[in-house]
Amino acid sequence: MDARSQVLLEFPLVRDRLAAATSFPPSRRLAEALEPAADPVIVARQLDETDQARSLLEERPGVGIGAAHDIGPSIERAARGGRLDPGQFLEIAETLDATARLATMLAEERRPLLRELGRELHALPAIRSTLARSFDPVGELLDTASPRLGGMRAAVRVAYDRLRRRLDALVGAELGSALQEPIVTLRNGRYVVPVKAEARARVKGIVHDASGSGQTLFIEPLVAVELGNAWREAQVAEAEEIARILDELSALIAANAGALRETLDALARFDLWAAKATLAGDMDGTRAETADRPEVILLSARHPGLAGRVVPIDIRIGDGYSALVVTGPNTGGKTVTLRTLGLLSLMHQSGLHIPAEAGSRLPVWRDVFADIGDEQSVAQSLSTFSGHLRRITTIVEAAGPATLVLLDELGAGTDPTEGSALAQALLDHFIRAGAIVAATTHYAELKAYAHTTPGARNAAVEFDLDTLTPTYRLTIGLPGGSQAFAIAERLGLPEAIVDDARSRLTESQRSFEATLAAIKATEGETSDALDRARAAESRAADALRVAAEERRRARRERDEHVRAARVEADQVVEDLRAELAQTRQSLERETVTAGSLDAAVSRAEAIAARLPAVDTAPEPPPSEPRTWHVGDRVRSRSGGWEGRLAAMDKGGRRATLEAGGIRVMVELDDLEPALGQPIPESASSTATGAGTNAAGLRLERARSVASSLDLRGARVEEALDALARYLDDASLAGLASATIIHGLGTGALRDAVRDVVATHPLVRSSRPGERGEGGDGATIVSF
Repeated sequence: MDARSQVLLEFPLVRDRLAAATSFPPSRRLAEALEPAADPVIVARQLDETDQARSLLEERPGVGIGAAHDIGPSIERAARGGRLDPGQFLEIAETLDATARLATMLAEERRPLLRELGRELHALPAIRSTLARSFDPVGELLDTASPRLGGMRAAVRVAYDRLRRRLDALVGAELGSALQEPIVTLRNGRYVVPVKAEARARVKGIVHDASGSGQTLFIEPLVAVELGNAWREAQVAEAEEIARILDELSALIAANAGALRETLDALARFDLWAAKATLAGDMDGTRAETADRPEVILLSARHPGLAGRVVPIDIRIGDGYSALVVTGPNTGGKTVTLRTLGLLSLMHQSGLHIPAEAGSRLPVWRDVFADIGDEQSVAQSLSTFSGHLRRITTIVEAAGPATLVLLDELGAGTDPTEGSALAQALLDHFIRAGAIVAATTHYAELKAYAHTTPGARNAAVEFDLDTLTPTYRLTIGLPGGSQAFAIAERLGLPEAIVDDARSRLTESQRSFEATLAAIKATEGETSDALDRARAAESRAADALRVAAEERRRARRERDEHVRAARVEADQVVEDLRAELAQTRQSLERETVTAGSLDAAVSRAEAIAARLPAVDTAPEPPPSEPRTWHVGDRVRSRSGGWEGRLAAMDKGGRRATLEAGGIRVMVELDDLEPALGQPIPESASSTATGAGTNAAGLRLERARSVASSLDLRGARVEEALDALARYLDDASLAGLASATIIHGLGTGALRDAVRDVVATHPLVRSSRPGERGEGGDGATIVSF
């Protein structure tokens, strides 16, 4: 992907943070070489790696590569026939120990990618045991490294002891007066004694050195030469054996170079996955869903490079429009919006979690292009405009479907009229090319362009005129203003100068700004209404889901009862058959008496009495369809809403129910008269047959009252009215318990509901929902 854009979007800084989270050089090199991928399969695989590593670290926070080292140079040196030193062998041993621990843990791992990675870790127990036998923890070669080494080291010690005892005897008695000092010292690897120059004739031996003044000669006594030779020969033999051992161990490493390379690569990849998981945790990131079409949905997105209190933004592009024009005052966050969109896209395609809320969606871009910042260059004789235009020319040639284009201050740096015209032409080109483009600008003409062009949409960064500070919030669908006059007034520029500046605007410019303000107000109202409609739709969908779940639960319970009844009936029949067989055998033996026959009949009746009871009450006749009228007070059986019938469609199958300021579309077959309304005439005959007793009313309510009531989104007063009616209906229907869903929110609705049910005469007890029942967002009541 475009390298220049990666730098402009600060992706190398994210790579640096990732590299800092690694544990050793091989994984650090992988992190520093990380590049966004344009293949959806590779992107999905890399995201799965991060997901599984993050899940593992949450379960086992201390897991890692331990004391593994970068043994790559040692492996290559041994493979080329070189000799490794003890320190390198010690690093290989520690790396294999860490490998063994990690491989053991991943062998039973349930996550497939981690389990697959564990198969690439080769602990090489033969090499581990050989190195453990050959070196101590600080890297010194042990006597057990070979059968001969221990004996050779013992011979060195014996030869040394003999030499020292002989020299100590010479120093102590025989040469005492001829010595400068009664000591034994070392010169050129040979033990010598310091002899006075004038006493040279008294000490026969080999002179190895002399003092600077010439007064002292360092002589190896002749009687100790043979002993010194024996000691040196033992040392040479030991050194040759050590060299042979190191060569043999190096050859062993070379023979297993392939397995060691694969192990080192697997350790590096595991550490990189762990670093990606750690970075995701530090950023409080989530995995963005991968969109199958060019559509961006970023919820509460945050730029990873910002420190302190970061205001999250929502960005949406691609649903009905492919160009987003961001306007607003300077320092308001326009450029940060572009950088956030671009950087999070690059992170997503690098297999990283992004700092945004769950539900965010990003496509896999073929390439990402950015023109952000000042491209002027004195050395290249480029002005700001020329620098931007040279960059944009490159982007125009490469942009197309599945590409993201980010342009900061589009058309700036030249005549505003020509610059805005050029900017509009560029946006038109990118829209026709099929690219997704986001651009920032101060040009009013581009605001109008985004409002009138079907493939474009306005967006604004907000600014607080009272505090003269940006809020950094992004509002899509509304144009932003530069607020130059307002900011100048607040900063103390004389009012006369500001008024003079305003008066210099042309009538068309003032009219244009007024039109934009009207558009902003209208779209703001529309957006609010749309949000309310979406909230109502969401509540309706939740209620329908609850009702569907209740129906499924009822079916499951019915099926379970039927199965249990069948099993019990089968057992009863089997017992009756056994009793009849026994009685038949008695008859055949002619041993049946009147008393025993009566007893057999009694046992059979007792067995038959165990059969499950069957309700033989006749089904009530189906009620005739009710004719509804606009204005009727009605109630939805499935959703529990009660209100006024506001409208009906021409087909006579659906109607609009107005309840508590919310309008909900319901099926006409789902409606019934609200409590306190007259019963339809078509149902009066049925009611007459059943009488007005409580059992009939309980049966009628039991058919329509749900086992839960959803109050989310309602005001407290409306919710309490609905709650009172529902408690009456549920108790009358004979429900043992019910779930009141009020959500968490600010807690006002929850507290009001719990205060009511705690003192309601029909409620025996109440408690908060448990896990699986809605938690603290629901209250369970028992009647």
